[in-house]
Amino acid sequence: MRLPDEQLRAGHIPADVYRQLPPGTDMRHVVIVQEAPRSYTGPIVLTLVITVGSVAVLLVIAYVSQIIAASVVSVLSASCGIGYTISRTSKRRRSSRALGK
Repeated sequence: MRLPDEQLRAGHIPADVYRQLPPGTDMRHVVIVQEAPRSYTGPIVLTLVITVGSVAVLLVIAYVSQIIAASVVSVLSASCGIGYTISRTSKRRRSSRALGK
């Protein structure tokens, strides 16, 4: 028996607990109650729920902001004549020497 748990399961009372018992106590009727080991299931599940919930909220915010931006652009282009175009022009221009070779 190496661990205190094994001693308690075998019926042995450790010396520090034995000193706390009042004199004249019948040792056959002594019950030692141990605290149950901590369960980590609750905190792990809570962390996962918070993570998934925050990702879902961020995705909803991104989707809603995209819809709002598209509707603002369409309303402005329909009412004011303002348009939104994406131009993909190349930054580099070829020199005349490169074109001739």
